[in-house]
Amino acid sequence: MADPFIIAGRTFTSRLIIGTGKYPSHAIMQAAHEASGADMVTVAVRRVDISRKTESLLDYIDTAKIFLLPNTAACYTADDAIRTARLGREAGMSNWVKLEVIGDEQTLFPDNEGLLEATRVLVKDGFIVLPYTNDDPVMCRKLAEAGAAAVMPLGAPIGSGLGIQNPNNIRIIREQAKVPVIVDAGVGTASDAAVAMELGADGVLMNTAIAGATDPVMMARAMKLAVESGRLAYLAGRIARRSYASASSPLHGIVGS
Repeated sequence: MADPFIIAGRTFTSRLIIGTGKYPSHAIMQAAHEASGADMVTVAVRRVDISRKTESLLDYIDTAKIFLLPNTAACYTADDAIRTARLGREAGMSNWVKLEVIGDEQTLFPDNEGLLEATRVLVKDGFIVLPYTNDDPVMCRKLAEAGAAAVMPLGAPIGSGLGIQNPNNIRIIREQAKVPVIVDAGVGTASDAAVAMELGADGVLMNTAIAGATDPVMMARAMKLAVESGRLAYLAGRIARRSYASASSPLHGIVGS
């Protein structure tokens, strides 16, 4: 691959990571996963039957093609998140974890103090930690220094669909980060995903924007194309912004001049 997406030594073919919640049905979720081209999906450890004794969304994920990223959704303390991550690993899901420590029930903003504590503990415990955090360059740096394999700053509150609220913060995080940067939360439509990638994000994680769309499968396809085009635009290098017009055609050599 000319432009590989690598996290902790593992290469992924898609820079789009999607979730498994809020879909109208497991079958629609499965079809959306296929349309998205994603080869990593996130699963809430506390919201699935990891025993597989009854039908579960895990029955609709082809783990031969798609990598499971367990997450600690609905955890409000560092201890709870650590315990949940360990539960997922013991159940055979993965030693990777999308780490969430929520600090506020209404906004679902992260508790960054607890997040940093949990990151340090889980890294020492052998986990590949991908922490969900605020779009704060300083906190992203601290998380990377604590051993996080990637940082996942929010674009906007979870499920809000507001798009990237602080684009300059994302740009600074990308410039300073020594690990992959994955924009997580707030994407509402394809243009939001493209903007995240044009800012230099290495990947985008989303759930509600696809699962809550009128046609989740069509939206998954749109997000796939948006992430790909945004990445290409970032690599191509956009033109400089100007306050005034700049002629597209050169003035010298014009007939009659």
